[in-house]
Amino acid sequence: MARIEITEHLSISDDQFDMSAIRAQGAGGQNVNKVSSAIHLRFDVNASSLPEFYKTSLLNSKDSRITNDGILVIKAQNYRTQEQNREDAITRLVEIIKKAGEKPKPRRATKPTKSSQIRRVESKKKAGKTKSLRKKVDFD
Repeated sequence: MARIEITEHLSISDDQFDMSAIRAQGAGGQNVNKVSSAIHLRFDVNASSLPEFYKTSLLNSKDSRITNDGILVIKAQNYRTQEQNREDAITRLVEIIKKAGEKPKPRRATKPTKSSQIRRVESKKKAGKTKSLRKKVDFD
């Protein structure tokens, strides 16, 4: 049972996800119709040994690869060989879990400076003046 490192303090065992070989889609000639080189990786987020923070972050994300049952499905078919696709699927799983562990930077409300407010109002006045000059001239 091998372990996959996610961060220096977090790893998962390879028995927590299921990989199956499937036929790749798309063009590729005769080989693509015969060989099952694509990999379907299924990772059950709820049953995993990830900390609760990672689980809730993954389940609350708007990622379309996570089903309603909490199963993350990754389809890797970029490469010609099954082994390369297997490595690609695991790499993508690690990246998704790492991204779920990142805390978003808090947003700080800012005010526009006084000079930028004045510049904005001046540009609006100038635009209004230009538009008023485009009107029909009234010769009364």
